[in-house]
Order: sequence, then C-alpha cells, then structure tokens
Amino acid sequence: MVQFLHRFEEAGIGLLLVAMTLLVFFEVILRFFFNEGLLWAQELTLYMSAWLVLMGASWGLREGAHIGVDALVKHLPTGTQKVVTLIALGGCLAYCGLFLYGSWIYLSKMRMIGIEMEDMPIEKWKAMSCLVLGFALLALRVFSLGYEVWTGKRAGFGFIDEAKESMHLAQELEAEYDAKEGQKK
Repeated sequence: MVQFLHRFEEAGIGLLLVAMTLLVFFEVILRFFFNEGLLWAQELTLYMSAWLVLMGASWGLREGAHIGVDALVKHLPTGTQKVVTLIALGGCLAYCGLFLYGSWIYLSKMRMIGIEMEDMPIEKWKAMSCLVLGFALLALRVFSLGYEVWTGKRAGFGFIDEAKESMHLAQELEAEYDAKEGQKK
C-alpha cells in the first residue's frame, strides 16, 4: 500500500509538471508568434498548480523536504524528543482533519450549487477536489510518520538541516578558493 502511495504521488506530480510546462509553453508560442491564445489555459494552469502544491506537500513530508525549526527538540533527551514529536504530529493530524472537514463541506456546497469554472465547462467542485485529496494524502503521511516515531524507526520529522548544509557548502567553496590560491603561487 505504501509503495502504491509513493508511486501515485510521484506519477501525479510528474504528470502535472509536464502538463503545466507544455501548456504554458504552447500558450507562450501562440501569444508571441501568432498573436492568439487559449482562453482557458490560465485557469487550467492555476488549478493544476493547486493540485501540484497539495500533492507536493505530502511528497515533501515523505522526503523530509519541508523546512522546520527543530533546533530545540534536537537537544532534548531521546524519550522527550519522541513525546514532543508525537504531540507535534497530533497537531498536524488535527490541522489536516480540520481542513479535510472544511474542504468536504465547501466542495459539497459547490456541488449542490453547480458552479462551473470561469473559462471551462467543468464543475468547479471537480477542479477543487484537490483539497480533499491533498489533505487526505498529507494526513496519511503524518499518520505514517507518527507510526515510525512511535515504533522507534524514526527519531523525528526528518527535516532538512539547512544550517548544516550551508556550512558544508561554505567549506566546499573555501576549499575551492584555497585550491585556486595555491595554483597562483
């Protein structure tokens, strides 16, 4: 099941990126070389980017690509880190739950009213169903991360340590500079 979720996210994100890129490229060609355009391209690109962002949030959590402030938590004892992480994940699940509930209510009302998108004959609730899908995927990722922390397979969120990466880059640049200076002498 987890592998299916991984592949679904990656395929969806990849497909959206390719489709958006091709659509925008085609629109630019039409506008600048033929003085024409597709009326619906901007709206479709907007909704595709919304799908991309909401699916990408789940993927980013899986990859540890989200920026987090865990400097204090890293200095706590292991048991306390686990408790603090589980409390934070509980808050994340509550957040996802509130957004899932609100999205469901919103989309239900949009479906009942029957509003269509501005430039395309598609019901707006269908285009905006990314809200429910995105937050459901995010909730699954948070739950999965919580399980890994609970069972001891993971110590925390797994955030990227930007300070450590920055220092690594600075050391590489310093080494390159020293090498160039050594060649000049």
